[in-house]
Parts: sequence; C-alpha cells; structure tokens
Amino acid sequence: MRHTISVLVENQFGVLARVAGLFSGRGYNIESLTVAETLDAQVSRLTLVTRGDDQVLAQIIQQLNKLINVIKVIDFKDTSHVTRELALIKVKADRETRAEVSQVVEIFRGRIIDVSPESFLVEVTGEKDKIAALIELLMPLGIQEIARTGSVAMHRGMQLLRTARNEKEKVA
Repeated sequence: MRHTISVLVENQFGVLARVAGLFSGRGYNIESLTVAETLDAQVSRLTLVTRGDDQVLAQIIQQLNKLINVIKVIDFKDTSHVTRELALIKVKADRETRAEVSQVVEIFRGRIIDVSPESFLVEVTGEKDKIAALIELLMPLGIQEIARTGSVAMHRGMQLLRTARNEKEKVA
C-alpha cells in the first residue's frame, strides 16, 4: 500500500540525511521526497511517499518519532487530503507537432512556459496519475527531458499540521 507521510523537523543540517538513513538502514524505499521551510523558518516540512503494509507504516512512524529534530509525524492514510506533484516536460515542438502538443497540454490544464524553435517547456501540476497520463500522450510526440517534484500533501478543510509552538502561539 502507498503511504504519504509529512514530517515536521527542525530546520538544521543533517536532518534529511538521518531520515533517509532510517529508511535505507531498514530496507524501506522512499518513492518521492520533498522538503521546504514552513512559515516558521526554523521548521521544515518533509513529505515522503513510501510503500508497505500497516505494520511497516507503524514501524516507520515510530522510528521517525525517535529521531532527534523530528517535531511531528503525520500519515495521510485515513484523512481527507490533497496530494499534488509538479512536472516540467520539454517536448519536441516543430512546425508539424506544435498544435498537437498545445492541445494535449491544454486538455491536462498544463501551461507552456517556454518556447524555442524546436521545443516547448510544459509545466503541469496534479496527482501522479494525471502527470503519468500526460507523459504517455506526449511520449510519441518527442519528450526530450522530464523533471518532477515529489508529492506534497495537505489536509482538506480546517485540519492543520502544526508544531506545538504554533498551537501555543495561536492560543496566546
């Protein structure tokens, strides 16, 4: 089963290496990984996707919580949430294929963000399956290069992922 996990960590050097080491040391694979600062520059949000049954997931969460610099771990498995990825795709776009590439990109609500005489640079966001479908349709037209982010996830509605410090500040 595929799991999306967000981890709030102290924004310090070596934290990402410790998290990655935890996974590799136990033989777990990270399918995607994104990390960025939160509104609090001292805290980063790490979002990762991994596979495993409920027992494996419970062990991963338990081990993550034991790491120094980990503030909070959330599994999105049983919550209402939104997951997105970003892809940049460079596609061959000569006179014969420009119109077709443009139409396919528009259908997927992507954007052409750079144009050269021989190619388009396409930006698309969405769920993993949407991006995979776009790539499949563009492949015969001549994909030259792809760069993708990992998944990011956020709860729907008013549920928030916060640090204890954020919650205290809101109450005060």
